[in-house]
Amino acid sequence: MDTSRLDLNLLVTLEALLAERNVTRAAERLHLSQPAVSAQLSRLRDVFQDPLLLPAQRGMTPTAKALSLLEPLRQALDQVRGVATSHLTFDPASAALTVTIAASDYLQTSVLQPLVLKLRREAPGVRVALRHMDPSQHEALMSRGDIDLGLMMPSEAAPGLRMRSLYHERYVLIARRGHPAVKGKVTLKGYAKLEQVIVSPAGGAFSTPVDHALAALGLRRQVVLSAASFLFVPDIVSRSDLVALVPERLVKGRATGLQVLAPPFPIDGFELAMVWHERNHGHVAQQWLRERVLGIAAA
Repeated sequence: MDTSRLDLNLLVTLEALLAERNVTRAAERLHLSQPAVSAQLSRLRDVFQDPLLLPAQRGMTPTAKALSLLEPLRQALDQVRGVATSHLTFDPASAALTVTIAASDYLQTSVLQPLVLKLRREAPGVRVALRHMDPSQHEALMSRGDIDLGLMMPSEAAPGLRMRSLYHERYVLIARRGHPAVKGKVTLKGYAKLEQVIVSPAGGAFSTPVDHALAALGLRRQVVLSAASFLFVPDIVSRSDLVALVPERLVKGRATGLQVLAPPFPIDGFELAMVWHERNHGHVAQQWLRERVLGIAAA
């Protein structure tokens, strides 16, 4: 059989003919003219090298080959229809798919952890792969389909990606409960005297923009530890007399053993957004996922 001469329309016509066993009714079902369906039947006979449907007293009778084609044909076309309409409907309770989300460790803890817990309840067949965000590579990875969704600061997002704002984050000061120098509040000068841990994602730095702001006020803080991850910070602060400035959502609802205070001086927060490639924009499962992320960010 020369499959190069076979197209999807011919298979749809064959399915209708086998179901109706009548050219006129098949034409009505397909919204085609009777001559058009007769012409397609002629092509099908040529492709399959079989009459497929023979004239009978009432309608047409399928040949043995046609009958053998009926069930596999229906299954194949149902699968094609499912693929073609999968972007239009999405049932989270029965969906089975894998999504890949890239974010910093802080965002994995503050946003993606509650997202995963929510998905286990609402969409148990959805698997989630979490990746660390590399701003220099995210556009290429999304273009290839390696990442479905990214969480980052808007300034880091490539111009060609779609973006939706999530929330504005602010910094809080954390210290252990029972800290001898921090008892529910701290002054600016007292803060500068405390031993502190900062986060340097690139590793090794002992200053941040906070230090420049303090320097403008004639102060210098005592940074004794530079960590590569925010996740490390709350635990070591709760076990020592170190203090730290961290994003509020990192410790919100997780501040066991910690005091969470407003900083003793103004500190700029930062905006966070989710970004995705145009290739995923209209996919209903991806749309559903983005709405869940928005809901968690707004909570």
